[in-house]
Amino acid sequence: MPLRILPALIVIRLRLYHLRYTTAMDTIKLQQALAQAGVASRRKAEEMILAKRVRVNGELAHIGQRVDVATDKIEFDQQTIVQPETKRYFLVYKPAGLVSTTSDEQGRETVLSLLPKEVGERLFPVGRLDKDSEGLLLLTNDGEYANTLLHPSFGVEKTYEVTVIGQVSDKALEHLRRGVKLKEGYVAPAAAIILDNSEHTTTLEITLAEGKKHEIRRMMRRIGYEVQKLVRIKFGQYTLEMLDESDYIELPPPISNT
Repeated sequence: MPLRILPALIVIRLRLYHLRYTTAMDTIKLQQALAQAGVASRRKAEEMILAKRVRVNGELAHIGQRVDVATDKIEFDQQTIVQPETKRYFLVYKPAGLVSTTSDEQGRETVLSLLPKEVGERLFPVGRLDKDSEGLLLLTNDGEYANTLLHPSFGVEKTYEVTVIGQVSDKALEHLRRGVKLKEGYVAPAAAIILDNSEHTTTLEITLAEGKKHEIRRMMRRIGYEVQKLVRIKFGQYTLEMLDESDYIELPPPISNT
């Protein structure tokens, strides 16, 4: 091959590389875009994509798809996604009786009712707290931050004050600490201690490193106790100490996001 052709080939290859590089840098994964838009956490966004609730430029989306948020039209449940201008973070003390969702098909009151309407529209709860439970819940439109709190790889702990009917024996407490067999397999708390053991009830403090649906209630039932009251008192760096029931406070952006 004549040597004079090589520079031209090199230029073409460099241009192609530059095109591929800049294209990759200008796009992000679809689930990341949904998270940044405050629709849901990354994990929940993946479920929404699989459920065929998301479209990109009119076409059904797929896992792993990359998008350019500046030019691509992204729709969720037939609503165009708009990137939020400001990330917001609210801690609420959810009372028993409210559901931890943004809407409810049965018409039940949701945790968004604890916030002024003008701020609650695009927020979503980070994690679960079932209807009969109460305590600390974070609401935000920052899907990326929600992912750091929820994904098991980050190991963010949640602590609960749990009151059960009856006296919890030392044997039952040891069983709980070793691990309880649920349908998902053996589940063990990161820590479990008895705070108060009265004649009719026992109050424990239980810390979990990851959460499953109704996990504490199922664990306690498995070792022979029914939960009378369940309050989340700590979630990662956040505590319930500064809040009364149904109260909320707005937080500054977390340090990791600045």
